[in-house]
Order: sequence, then structure tokens, then C-alpha cells
Amino acid sequence: MKKIQVPIWEKSNLTIDEASSYFHIGAAKLREMTDDPAANYVLEIGTRRLIKRKQFEKYLENKRYI
Repeated sequence: MKKIQVPIWEKSNLTIDEASSYFHIGAAKLREMTDDPAANYVLEIGTRRLIKRKQFEKYLENKRYI
């Protein structure tokens, strides 16, 4: 069975490395931002953190700096 590769801009959830590449934000900064328990753009699966792409885009639209 062949694994299907989904383009990063079509994924609903991104890993820290994918989000870093997509949003041009350093991985360390993204890890720091996802430490906030109030961040509604974080999806935790066990010890793995994913960033909900659309919610994070909305979050960034309202920010002047991070």
C-alpha cells in the first residue's frame, strides 16, 4: 500500500517542524508558544503536540508581533 503525501497547506494539523517551515517561525519559539495551556490552536496526542493550522492562522492575524 502506497502512503499518500498530503501537501502541507492542505493539512489541518501540523507538527512543530512543519509549522515552523510553513509560518517561518522558529521551532523553539513555536514550542514556547505551545507551552501556554490557554492556546486553543494546540492539539496534544499523548506527548506529541500538533498545531491546528487554521486556528493558528487566525491567532496570527490578530498579532502584531510574537
